[in-house]
Amino acid sequence: MEDSKTLPANEYENDHEDQQKKKNKKKRDGGDGDQSVPTLADGLVSVPNSSDAPNLSLKDIKKAMEVLNLHQKPAKTTEEALSKSYQFWSTQPVPKMDEKINCNEPIEQPKAPEEIRAEPYTLPDGFQWDTLNLNEPLVLKELYTLLNENYVEDDDCMFRFDYQTEFLKWALQPPGWRMEWHCGVRVVKSGRLVGFISAIPAHLRIYEHVQTVVEINFLCVHKKLRAKRVAPVLIREITRRVNLTGIFQGVYTAGIVLPKPVATCRYWHRSLNPKKLIDIKFSHLSRNMTMQRTLKLFKLPDAPRTPGFRKMDIADSTKVVKLLNDYLKKFDLAPVFEEEEFKHWFSPQGGIIDSFVVETPEGVITDFVSYYTLPSTVVYHPVHKALKAAYSFYNVSTETPWIDLMLDALITAKNSGFDVFNALDLMENKEFLEPLKFGIGDGNLQYYLYNWRCPGMTPNRIGLVLQ
Repeated sequence: MEDSKTLPANEYENDHEDQQKKKNKKKRDGGDGDQSVPTLADGLVSVPNSSDAPNLSLKDIKKAMEVLNLHQKPAKTTEEALSKSYQFWSTQPVPKMDEKINCNEPIEQPKAPEEIRAEPYTLPDGFQWDTLNLNEPLVLKELYTLLNENYVEDDDCMFRFDYQTEFLKWALQPPGWRMEWHCGVRVVKSGRLVGFISAIPAHLRIYEHVQTVVEINFLCVHKKLRAKRVAPVLIREITRRVNLTGIFQGVYTAGIVLPKPVATCRYWHRSLNPKKLIDIKFSHLSRNMTMQRTLKLFKLPDAPRTPGFRKMDIADSTKVVKLLNDYLKKFDLAPVFEEEEFKHWFSPQGGIIDSFVVETPEGVITDFVSYYTLPSTVVYHPVHKALKAAYSFYNVSTETPWIDLMLDALITAKNSGFDVFNALDLMENKEFLEPLKFGIGDGNLQYYLYNWRCPGMTPNRIGLVLQ
């Protein structure tokens, strides 16, 4: 099972890259007999001398470099993925990239307890497993530091997710959480935490079938260890631990293409503090636009305008969980929330989760909106050190039009000091993205199911959001 966010790509590909290096060595030594680009040990292209290739042109060298890069880089598109061989994922119960699927069923049947490996998987020498007790402040701080320094970055390494400690407890300790599913790797000599992966339980409806699954999240390996092939061992180990509890399916997301996405969604971004976003190069001034005109374009009203719009109270939970579950029946991939789960995920907590409802004078709750807080570290800026981002979570519009409801959400986020409001193009979000001046992002988010095959889905059929 895999990570639940857009992780640095090489964490997924270490296994493939190591195998590729072995193949390249074989080819240099006259091994496989496969016609391919000769490479040096450090991955540079080996240019034949004039006696080997008298007609070699600059174009030939450039083409050889492109072929090599395609094989080394993680796939960002389906076309790229179809040309890759996935050494690790070919051993896992996931659909093949070119598989045509018309069923909705497990790939492997549940295993009997005696069929599941009893002992943990073997780590490289010098490393050991450690189950993390996140109720210990020092352990929680260690996890925060690992993620803060090594987790998701943009392609230009300018921004890195900065999950706060209380956010991590919220994300990793919902009802039904298990400590053994907080799986860490430490250096034996120093005790330093250098790897992590997690699982939390959920009920997921896949088309008409409701399945108990785990959501896999926070797969992270220290940057200096990514050649050690720790990530595949982490995935195997969390799978083993989850299987021991009788759960055999998982769901996860990633920013790269692996075998095989069930859906592909795209992030959109709405500027709340455009001057800062332009200053840190998160966004840029549009052509023929001045800063003054940009500020005017993205200006928001001072306060929400919808009558009855207010912060959600925990006492609203019974009404709102029914409203949300009924709404999510529209979609082909969506969670089913118990009331206790709903209270955990949506009760407002400063700096973690904000939730609002629209209530009629008669006390009927008709609409619901929520977003979670996920700041990013601004890596190299002399003034700004943090980007405060709100992420659209789950929203329901029954009486208030989408544009009015989400405008009020933007106003509350702006008034709370957020710099940007992010939303995926899933559920019915396309109803408000362009009208409310969201701009399309440059990266996709792929959705995956582990040990399950079903037909693919378009973004507007996805009703699941992972932190």
